[in-house]
Amino acid sequence: MSARRLAVAMSACALAAACHKAPPEDVATTAPVPVQVAAAHLGTITAYVRVTGLIEPAPGADWTVTAPDKALVTEIRYAPGDYVRQGAVVARFDAPPLRADVATRSSEQSQARARLDNARRNHERLSTLLEKGIASRKEVEDARKELLDAESAVRESGQTHAAAVDLAARATPVAPFSGVVAERWHNPGDVIDANEHVLRVVDLRRLQVTAAVPVADALRVVVGHAARVTVPGGEGREIAGKVAGTAATVDPATGTAAIRVSVSGALPVGTPVEIAIVAEERPNALIVPAAAIVREENKTTVFAVGTDNKAHRRAVVVGIVSAEEAQIVSGLREGEKVVVKGQDELPDGATVTIEEAEEAEPAAKEETAGEAPTAGGAASRPDSGGDGAAPPAGTSGAATPSGKGRDTTQPSPPATGPTKAPAGSPPPAAATRPPAHP
Repeated sequence: MSARRLAVAMSACALAAACHKAPPEDVATTAPVPVQVAAAHLGTITAYVRVTGLIEPAPGADWTVTAPDKALVTEIRYAPGDYVRQGAVVARFDAPPLRADVATRSSEQSQARARLDNARRNHERLSTLLEKGIASRKEVEDARKELLDAESAVRESGQTHAAAVDLAARATPVAPFSGVVAERWHNPGDVIDANEHVLRVVDLRRLQVTAAVPVADALRVVVGHAARVTVPGGEGREIAGKVAGTAATVDPATGTAAIRVSVSGALPVGTPVEIAIVAEERPNALIVPAAAIVREENKTTVFAVGTDNKAHRRAVVVGIVSAEEAQIVSGLREGEKVVVKGQDELPDGATVTIEEAEEAEPAAKEETAGEAPTAGGAASRPDSGGDGAAPPAGTSGAATPSGKGRDTTQPSPPATGPTKAPAGSPPPAAATRPPAHP
């Protein structure tokens, strides 16, 4: 009798435990995952080397006026920003030592010429006397030596006089090219030392960008390649450029090499800019958006969506990659669709539903308050309940939660994404059915 009671008690406990056990959570394992896709296509892809640099004058387009000697600034005709024409006198200096030096060199040149005249006449006279047997040959040779020395002295005095004149000409500097005054350091009345900077003129038609390129990218930069120059934070206007020169040495402290990019637009000297230099270009390449590439450890894959509406992980070989696109060397064919959004933690072989890219954001912002747009911008249907009314649930024109992102004029798939089954509704076929309560 006691054994029977024990068995009944154990059965009752088991039944009670079964009645109070929480049912397993319904998991819709077959619900499609919403993704966005793009088709692989043939085209030209370009890779860029992107660096930053400064706008500087090109060689020969930068001229700085300096004082030829300690002098008084008597005149400066231009201010920063003024346009200077080629051949215009930009300043004047009063430098008495330069004038004195020119006078001294002129006197030395006159004396050398007079000495040359005397030496020439003496040599001619002795040569005549030698023919008559009156003068000796040694006297003629000495006269010839004096003539040669006098000729050398004239040449030397001419060179020193020319140098003095050139230095004195710097007292009235003349613009070697047309340009704009970039800087001015002194005013009339200032007394300055030799070679002190006074004025700087720059030709804004001949500019370049100097930049430091990492060693890893230095070999990809080739003279003659095109470049795009933009000002950070500007209006997005691009200036065309071209690689004008590359450095033959590398800075060991920074591991970079200097390059020069000539530009065709006018920008203030010293402006920091961003440069995108064409490195490689591949025509007739198979291209997908760069967002489609999934890198895990040493594997590079994409999710290709087939006709069965399932995303299959596909190993691919990637070629050159730009900011927005990537070249697929192998592993994919033209026209195949790859997942570009929603592939994070996407299982291989998962069923997906394709969503359109969200391009209706500006239009949604322009909707006026109180006006309910029809789903996806489609015209209202007879069964929609009137203008602005939401269509009945379950119709193909049902609006998405955000009111945008899908073209609802096309029939939509039965399910819009993985959702939890509402309470009381029958679970999906693949879901676990909870045991019935006693």
